[in-house]
Amino acid sequence: MRTDDFWAVIGRATADRPASPAEVAKRAAADLATRDPEEIVAWGRHLDKVMVASGTQDLWAAAYLINGGCSEDGFDSFRGWLIAHGREAVARSVKSPDSLADVRAVQAAADNGAVFEAEEVLHIAADAYAQATGQELPQEDKPATRPDAADLWDFDNEEEMRRRLPKLSALFLEPPD
Repeated sequence: MRTDDFWAVIGRATADRPASPAEVAKRAAADLATRDPEEIVAWGRHLDKVMVASGTQDLWAAAYLINGGCSEDGFDSFRGWLIAHGREAVARSVKSPDSLADVRAVQAAADNGAVFEAEEVLHIAADAYAQATGQELPQEDKPATRPDAADLWDFDNEEEMRRRLPKLSALFLEPPD
């Protein structure tokens, strides 16, 4: 599956009207379910590639700041939320995680404590395959999609957080003494 085809599924799921990530996942799964099972599997493989490409320490740190902490599964779900917002949102966030400080919903989260996760987006291919075939998506070896938590820099180190993610730190951390 080509990258453009992968993102077209997400694009169609968000077209015409804004939707929650859960609704994006539901619409995308319904779209994929109309395709050949091999195409659904290929879409799932491409999702794995997006997860690998977005599995950076600094994006994880951004999710940690924004969501008030972030486990391994939480980081996966955060990236599901990003994917539900489309190709540009993912590309911009991977290139510059600190750019998330420019997103209105993220700015509001600094005040209202909203958490951004969408695990259902990570299950689009499995849901579509089940709809199309009545069977479970074939299991393949999945690539590592995030750094090992033991290898991460200390996300509780506010000085390092301010250095790496200054705009997000200004939103989510107390001003330094």
